[in-house]
Amino acid sequence: MVTAGYNTIMLLSLLFQNPILFLLVAIALVISISLHEFAHAYMADRLGDSTARDMGRVTLNPLAHLDPLGTVLLLVAGFGWGKPVPFNPMYLKNPKRDAALISVAGPLSNFLLASGAAILFRLSSGAPLFSSFFYFVVFFNLILGFFNLIPLHPLDGFKVVYGLLSDDLAMQWGQIAPYGIYILLLLVVTRSLSMVLNPLVFWALGVLGVG
Repeated sequence: MVTAGYNTIMLLSLLFQNPILFLLVAIALVISISLHEFAHAYMADRLGDSTARDMGRVTLNPLAHLDPLGTVLLLVAGFGWGKPVPFNPMYLKNPKRDAALISVAGPLSNFLLASGAAILFRLSSGAPLFSSFFYFVVFFNLILGFFNLIPLHPLDGFKVVYGLLSDDLAMQWGQIAPYGIYILLLLVVTRSLSMVLNPLVFWALGVLGVG
């Protein structure tokens, strides 16, 4: 699952100020979402669960991963999602650990893409359009990566924490899952999410030499 919140005004103003760059950013977001969901599916397949492969999800084809409504909202409302990748714990050798590995694969793919785009950003410093494009690729992938690592259900971070805990603690952790979506919505509505994400994103931009 991919959800993200970001500065909608910035993206919408980009649509009117530079439609070409907006199109490039939209393409970057589609690629980022597709890579994120592919990473989940690929990891599940490597760990022995063919559920995602049987559903045609072990592919980089955006059509297999994009949710129409979630994609539109991501572009115009600053909050959206891709199709969640299903997996069956019964096919995993170590369900708790492997579920965490499947979950963390998505955010890690975003961080890898951000790192690659950061290199291209520095190489394209003499071409403003391309450097702006690569900056947005870095920026949005950092948001997607960090957002999905927030330890609230249904985000990836919840399952990652679950996999790291002992069995007893994991059982207690799982009991708070139903409340995660409400806490998440509260963070989005009150814009408190930026207080969590902004320091992480701008720290990472600095580390990558993009800030």
